[in-house]
Amino acid sequence: MSAAVLLPQFASVLGGEPDWRCRPAPETVPSGIAEIDIDSGGLPRGCLTEIFGSGSSGRATLMTAILAQATARQEFCALVDAEDAFDPASAESAGVCLARLLWVRCGHNAEHALRAADLLIQSGGFGVVALDLGDTAAASARRISLTSWFRLRRAVENTPTVLISVARQSNAKTCASLQLECAREHAAWSGALHSSRLLRAISARATSTQRSKTCSPVFTAAAL
Repeated sequence: MSAAVLLPQFASVLGGEPDWRCRPAPETVPSGIAEIDIDSGGLPRGCLTEIFGSGSSGRATLMTAILAQATARQEFCALVDAEDAFDPASAESAGVCLARLLWVRCGHNAEHALRAADLLIQSGGFGVVALDLGDTAAASARRISLTSWFRLRRAVENTPTVLISVARQSNAKTCASLQLECAREHAAWSGALHSSRLLRAISARATSTQRSKTCSPVFTAAAL
């Protein structure tokens, strides 16, 4: 049966006609790194942003910059730490206001971390909820089902929260509205070759990928 025949039947039964409405583009906030904001347009509220890359690629630095920027806006933030990798002293020196940060330690359990993030989003009141799976084994992170990521995405919709996921590789896939892939380009060391050396600096780059989720079908029906 064609759509031309079905649409009038739906309208007759439900007392209205289906209509396509475009949701307004989500509000965005700065990440704290100007180059990323110029490329991506900022971090969308009410959406999932995925940050991924190998070790020493800048993913943790980017997450810290986001938390520092949010706490500077006087927003309360939550960090779900799946592997006890968070260093409060380093974060504070990078500008994170620890008095405005809730640190949730999950005892090396990715599934518990995902559930904690879900509960925090549903509780409300957080400008940023960051789920740090950066030190979680890739195999463990992959075991998180796509259904779980969709549930997180649905939970954060229509809220002012910026949801961040940090991992070694992309796990949320199409559930993420914005993906930031981090990669290390150059490392600067001091000291002689083949001897003990100190790491002085790392240069990294981030590539952004956006997915449009601004339109959805809405059925308008008359109240009975």
